[in-house]
Amino acid sequence: MDVKEKLIWSIALPGFGQLLNGKYVKGILFILLEVVINVQANFNEVIYFSFNGEIEKAISAADYQWLMFYPCLYFFAMWDAFKDAGGGKEPYAYLPFVFSAYFVTVGIMFSTRVKLFGILLGTMWFPMLCVIPGLLTGFLLKRILKKD
Repeated sequence: MDVKEKLIWSIALPGFGQLLNGKYVKGILFILLEVVINVQANFNEVIYFSFNGEIEKAISAADYQWLMFYPCLYFFAMWDAFKDAGGGKEPYAYLPFVFSAYFVTVGIMFSTRVKLFGILLGTMWFPMLCVIPGLLTGFLLKRILKKD
């Protein structure tokens, strides 16, 4: 099994990549943390309402105090699975993961009022779009820092 496959499984659910890497305690811990945060944040409801275009219901369903933990757990679990599988050996390889977590967390904070072309994207769609500037910032910083 290659590095990318373990990273993709970690994207599917935090902890799966660790299980595939043979890091069972860490994998189970990540899965349990994901379930606790997901349930406490009402994240499955947020996802359901968002996919059905009921953005206001998604915003109302979210518990933001819990939801703001999710991006850091999610991106750290991805980084950890990627690293344990043998990826991320080049300097500053962690930066795209870190900045994605940061930008998505900030995206959650502003998700109730940011509109794109007059459309309120809400608690799920806007933070997902925030991955893009997070990755771009992380890769750009990685490139700048590697030149030194």
